[in-house]
Amino acid sequence: MYRESLRALLQFTTRIPVGGPADFDAFARHSYLYPLAGWIIGGIAALVVLPIRQGILSAAIALSAVLLLSGFHHLDGLLDFGDAAMVHGDRERRIAILTDHAVGAGGFGLGLAVTLVAFGSLAASPSVAVAILAGEVSAKLALSWITVLGTPFREGIHSRLHRQARPVFLFLSLLLFLPIILLAGWRGAAAAVLVTVLTLFLFLQASRRLFGGVNGDVAGAAHEVTRAVVMAALVFI
Repeated sequence: MYRESLRALLQFTTRIPVGGPADFDAFARHSYLYPLAGWIIGGIAALVVLPIRQGILSAAIALSAVLLLSGFHHLDGLLDFGDAAMVHGDRERRIAILTDHAVGAGGFGLGLAVTLVAFGSLAASPSVAVAILAGEVSAKLALSWITVLGTPFREGIHSRLHRQARPVFLFLSLLLFLPIILLAGWRGAAAAVLVTVLTLFLFLQASRRLFGGVNGDVAGAAHEVTRAVVMAALVFI
């Protein structure tokens, strides 16, 4: 049961080849498994940069690795969210912009800002490997939580996941996150959880006001922003 759920999770969140098409509903019934994808993606990126001593180069490679491994899937949501958040108009106009395939100045600007914060935070971190792993697992924790808490405003992948999510998933996904204590310490882990909660609160409030709820693009945007701000927070811990 969990093997098929994990295969579906990796097919949904990564470009890692895991065989033929998996049953997406097998993952939807266990979406608290999201942090496992963070451990895998962040773990691969961390291993890649461990031998690299140059901080700026290491930061660039680590960030590129997580984006490439995820197929830029969530970054696309961030760009769409940026366009929709910046556009003038009513809710229907914002939703139309959110769900189209074009990228405008708002999306480019927000994507650039978040990427710069992520890169700068990694470059300033005492350990790029720990920072990218903690950031990626935190971002996946955010995905699991927004799946539970984010009321959909339209049918799509997010609504399909949300229907099968249960409140207990908030706790189960947190358990999968907690081994980060071994790498970032109690203070680092606590800061990561606090930042994730605050980021999700802001996204849930903003998406309710702008769109009337959450869709996959909003979830993807929350993922990218959470990774960046968690890594920034860890610089000060």
